[in-house]
Amino acid sequence: MSTCLVCDDDKDIVAAIKIYLETEGYEVLCAYNGKEAIDILKSKPNDIQLVLLDIMMPIMDGVEAIRKIREFSGVPVIFLSAKSEDTDKILGLNLGADDYITKPFNPLELQARVKSNIRRYTSFGSNVVTESKSDKLINGGIELDDATKQVTVDGSPINLTKTEYNILKYFLENTNIVLSPDDIYENVWNDNAIYGCDNTVAVHIRHLREKLEINPSEPRYLKVVWGYGYKMEKL
Repeated sequence: MSTCLVCDDDKDIVAAIKIYLETEGYEVLCAYNGKEAIDILKSKPNDIQLVLLDIMMPIMDGVEAIRKIREFSGVPVIFLSAKSEDTDKILGLNLGADDYITKPFNPLELQARVKSNIRRYTSFGSNVVTESKSDKLINGGIELDDATKQVTVDGSPINLTKTEYNILKYFLENTNIVLSPDDIYENVWNDNAIYGCDNTVAVHIRHLREKLEINPSEPRYLKVVWGYGYKMEKL
């Protein structure tokens, strides 16, 4: 049984999400501001597989909470956001959130995104690499060492989230191939593409490009192929 931590200052929303997730067999812990969520996460560092985190909350909001969570935990975090909070939502993704759901949300979408993120988190690093397959993927100045999970650009190490790492690895394994947002979502999130995944993929690729490219507005590696998706140029 996986455990989810739900944090929102609206107790009715927390109660509703708790019902939705318990119906799917999850154990649910509840918090009502970012500080409470962090305290619970620190007290159960190995017992929680996912955090659902509201943005606008008293005492400590979701943006500050994700910043502090990423100092000690790589647990998947899904933001719960209102449509008017797009700027905070993007900031949160850039700080290390893995996904977001816009309020009001469809319970089936909520369940699907929770399932997808937990599956990716619990299976990360579990794939066995055969001896005949190199642990290193190289393109131009980018080098990814899958054995150590280290990435360097022009010899300098860069810090990537797990999602960014998996996106980069997928591109390096498929250079010069146009990949649709659905392709990327299904292979990185290990689940069927769902409504809204285009925006989720776009935000993560934008942040990845900022870390890889000298000039993100004129990328050498990650190119947009308008109307189709994205492509990593083979250099």
